[in-house]
Amino acid sequence: MTPPRPLRADAIRNRAKILTAASEQISTHGIDIGMDEIATAAGVAVGTLYRHFPNKTELVAAVVADFFHRVADDADAANQRVAQGARALDEITGFLRRVIEDAAINHAAKAALSALGARPGDPAAEQRSATAVTSMIKAGQAAGDIHPDVTVDDLYLLVESAPTGRPPAARSRWLDLVLPGLTTHPRR
Repeated sequence: MTPPRPLRADAIRNRAKILTAASEQISTHGIDIGMDEIATAAGVAVGTLYRHFPNKTELVAAVVADFFHRVADDADAANQRVAQGARALDEITGFLRRVIEDAAINHAAKAALSALGARPGDPAAEQRSATAVTSMIKAGQAAGDIHPDVTVDDLYLLVESAPTGRPPAARSRWLDLVLPGLTTHPRR
């Protein structure tokens, strides 16, 4: 069996433009946005969109997978900073803030994915995130900043229960209120 040919540079750019436009359009207009409107927003022909994504379910699944890859990249970068001497608690706090803000922006796409019946997430990206976050938690526990019983599942529970439908100030306040449950430090 012949391996698939790598995508050309223009195809890679078009795919990225489509994913960005789809994320923005679904978040702004909801799941009922048409593929034609997404193609227009991406600046590509509708045929180009369909070559990359034969139907809306696959497009929305790709938008959500892209979200999970960005989260994994962020977790890896934060964990790398911890390995280089940054305070784990600060990196975990920043990571949570960024994920919650990104989830708030991409909330409509994730809801659309569930409505369309596609499988959410990307197992490889989820594993990468879990590994990096677990490493940061252990570093924070070793420094005495994070309760010894805190796990990666606890952080995922926080993210899943975050008020992503609320305004930015409310999301920030929510995180300020829940962080003391993870840390050994009193609330500021």
